[in-house]
Parts: sequence; C-alpha cells; structure tokens
Amino acid sequence: MQVDFPENDYKTFRRESFSESQLQTYLAQHFQRMELLDAIENHHDFKLHSYLHSGNWFMQLRFPKESIKWYRKFFAYYSENKAELSGLEEEDLVEMITYSYSVQAENYAKIGYLDSAKNQHIQNIKFIEPYIFIAKPSAYNNYGLYYYWNKKQLDSALIYFNKAYSYTKAHFPKHTLLGSIRDNMADIYFESNKSDKALQLYSENFEFYKHAINEKSLTRDIPRLISSGSQKAKTLIKLNRPAEAQKVIDELQLVVDDSINNASLRSSSQLEFLTVKSNLFSVQKDYKQAYTTLDAIQELTNINHNLTLNSENRWREELNTIALDRIQLQAEIAEIEKENKIESQRLKLWMVSIVSSTFIIILLLLFLRRRQHHINAKNKQLLSEQKLENTALKVKQLHSEIKSKERDLSDFAINLTQNQEWAKTLADKIKAYKDANKTDSKNLLQELELEIHNKVTFDNDTKEFFERLDKLSDGFYSELTSRFPNLSKNEIRLCSLIRLKIDSRSIATLQNITLASLNTSRYRLRKKLHLTEAVDLDDFIQNI
Repeated sequence: MQVDFPENDYKTFRRESFSESQLQTYLAQHFQRMELLDAIENHHDFKLHSYLHSGNWFMQLRFPKESIKWYRKFFAYYSENKAELSGLEEEDLVEMITYSYSVQAENYAKIGYLDSAKNQHIQNIKFIEPYIFIAKPSAYNNYGLYYYWNKKQLDSALIYFNKAYSYTKAHFPKHTLLGSIRDNMADIYFESNKSDKALQLYSENFEFYKHAINEKSLTRDIPRLISSGSQKAKTLIKLNRPAEAQKVIDELQLVVDDSINNASLRSSSQLEFLTVKSNLFSVQKDYKQAYTTLDAIQELTNINHNLTLNSENRWREELNTIALDRIQLQAEIAEIEKENKIESQRLKLWMVSIVSSTFIIILLLLFLRRRQHHINAKNKQLLSEQKLENTALKVKQLHSEIKSKERDLSDFAINLTQNQEWAKTLADKIKAYKDANKTDSKNLLQELELEIHNKVTFDNDTKEFFERLDKLSDGFYSELTSRFPNLSKNEIRLCSLIRLKIDSRSIATLQNITLASLNTSRYRLRKKLHLTEAVDLDDFIQNI
C-alpha cells in the first residue's frame, strides 16, 4: 500500500542527509530564518515558498505537529495575500497548494485528528477539480488511502481508487502513479479475500514496473518492482500455487542480487522480499531455508530499528536543544528590555505615583465624609422609625385594652340584666308569699329559701367552672380573639363550651339563661363569625 504525493521542486532533505554538525547548524539557521520572515514586507511569493519549505521539511523529519504549524502559516498567508499575487505566481502555486493539502492531511492523520485530515482531503479535491495534471488523481488516491488506513472503510476507499485509476489511465497511462493506485486496489481485494482479482492487479504491476521509469530519478523503480513481485508471489502462495510463486521469486532474486551488488537496494524492499521468500519455504516444507531466512529478516529488522531509533533520538535531542537555546535567548533579551523600560520610566512612575496618591487621599476623605453623613442620616431615620413603631405599639395596646373593657362592660350588662330578672322573679315570689295562707306560705318560704341557696351555690360553682375553663382554653382563646377580635367574653366562653361538645341545655344552665336566649346568643355569634347558612356553627368551632 503506497501513498503518493505530487512531484515538485520543494521536497527537502531527509534526516539521513545530515551529519551531526550540519544538523545543529541547519536547525538553528532554520529558526532564525523563519523569525526574520515577519520583518519582510511584500515578497509574498518568497514567504509562501519559505513556509511551505519549512512544513515539508518537518514532515520529512517526521515531526507532524511542527509541520502542521508551518503549513497553517502557509495557508493563512496565502488567503490574506492572494489578491497581491501575479498571474504567473498564482499559477506556480497550484501544485504547491494541492501538495500542501495532501501532506497536511497526512500530518493530521498521524496525530489522530481524523476529522481534520478528512477536511484537508475534501478541500484538496475541490481545489484541484478544474485542473488536468497528475495531482488530480493523486488527490483521489490519497483520499482513498484515508478511508483505507484510518477509517477501515474498504468500499469507500475502493470508490476513490477506481476514480483515480480511471483518470490516470486516461490522461497519464505511463505515470508510476498508475502502479501505486493499482497496488492499493489489489491490497483491498487481497484483504477482502478476493485473491484472484488481487493477483491480476499485482501481475499487471509487476510487468508495469519492469519497464516503468521513476519520474524523479529517471531510472527504473527497483523498490516498487520488488514490492509488486513480492505481492504477486504472496498472493500465489495464498491461492496454493507455490510453483508459480517460485518462478516469481527466482525472477526477483536476480533483481535483488543485482541491486545489492550495486548498493541500490533499500532495506524495506529487501525485508519484503525475504518475508515472502520465507513464507514460500514454509509452504514447500523447507524449514531449514525458512529458518535461515527468518534469521536474516530478524537481523535486518534489528539494524533498521536501531538506526531509526538513534536517528529519532538524535533529531529530538537536537531540536529540543535548539528550542531551549532560543527560549533562553529570548528570555535574556526580554529581561534587558524590561530593565531598560523600568529605568526610563522610573521618574514618570514616581510623579504619577505622587499625583495618584494625592488624588486617592482626596477621594478617600470625600468618601469618608460622605459615608459619615450617610450614617448619621440613617441613624436619624432609624430613630424616627423606632419612635413611630413604639407609638403604634402603644396605640395598639390602648385599642386592645379598650376592646377588653368593652367586652367586660357587655358581660356586666348581661349579668346585671339576668340578676334584675331573677330579682323580679324573687319579688313576685315574696308577694305570693305575703298573699298566701299560713300553710301555703310555709311551703313558699321553703321554696324561696331553696332557690336563694341554689342561686348562691350555682353562681359559685359556675364561677369556679369558668375559671378552670378559661385556664384550659387559653390557646383556643388566643387563636379565636386574633381571628375575631370583636367577640365578647360570654361569646368566647360560649365558643369554648361548644368546642367541648356540651349540649345546648347544659350550656343554658351554665350561663343561667333560657334555651331561647341561648339560641339568640348562637345567632349573634354566627353573625360575628361571618358564617353562611350552609356552615354548621359547631363544626366550624371544632376545626379552629
């Protein structure tokens, strides 16, 4: 599976291209040069090439986040200054832009930002759509790789591979991109267990790369020739056709041996060939040769791993050293500038401090004066409100006392009326006693004496009963008088007797009145309680 980027003049050195001394020097000069770009006005084409060069360089060094940063600067600067570019400069930038979209998408995918990567692919396809050159099918191919590598969506990937393949075959039938796309399609068929289709494409690629010339090196593309042959052999092994696979391996062996002798064989191509060769030995049950081949694979893998690890560590250490040196230098410059500013502004700050202090003191005095005035006014207001509250409380107490006296006077009048009625009854009995004969007068005298005794006894018992009733009903009296303050003392006692569920005859006896008078009292009580005819007096009082 191969990713393809458009060919251009801006690809830079790989890590392996630098010696130890060149590495540190180039990094330092690179950062210095990029910092100077901000001071350059106009020269848009130069600045755009510089940003692209930096983004591409960090991509080659496998620092995707740093590469993303510089490609963003490239796109931002291009958007801001597009109108200032000449027609020739704009035309020259087309290939740079589509290449930048592809690399930026690859960078985002490497750090796991798949949505951002997809967005870059979509923008690239939209941008390149009006043009007819190799970057167009390359954009389709790279979008297919996104679905294949990152999303594992084989059907979607195959759609864009087919689109790229058809366009390349129609417009660029001899370009090596055709082989890359065919290889990608074959890989999908191989993983989907459609080995016959995969074999057909791998076979076409093998024949294609025997004669294809690499557009960059202008020589035979040996790595892709070995890769396509290895993939063809691997598919034949999967289809249980070891004899045909052996013929491909024998043909490849000649190419590998010749490339090793010429020192032009990449280690990755050699590993791919050895892996297929080991698998074929295993199928042929030649375990000794298979084991020997595996040893060679392991040795070559360890060498590559160590080289890569050392290169990674060396570049990371050098980049960190340069970054720390720049940070330290910037900190020292900032410190010097800070000291100069402090020195030049001391007198100014001193004068400002004096003026500010004077102004603050004046404001503080005015504030304290106003605050004291506000406190005094608030205290006077509180004192007036307190006096007003005390006066209102006294008035309320006086009204309460007046109401109490009115109720006592009403009770006194009722008792006086009852006593007058009893006195009149007593007078009538005395007159009857005078007019009666001796025998009747004796009986009348005994009745009169008994009635007077009962009256005295009843008044004493009633008084004691009502005193106890008042003590036990204190809470009820408070609730009743708070809700109905116009009730008399007798009416309050009547409510208390009703609350105790005492029958009407007993209530009349306790109050020393007739049933007719009691009914009248109940009627007046209902009016003062504002009860309608539908509300029962006894139930209402029970629920208070």
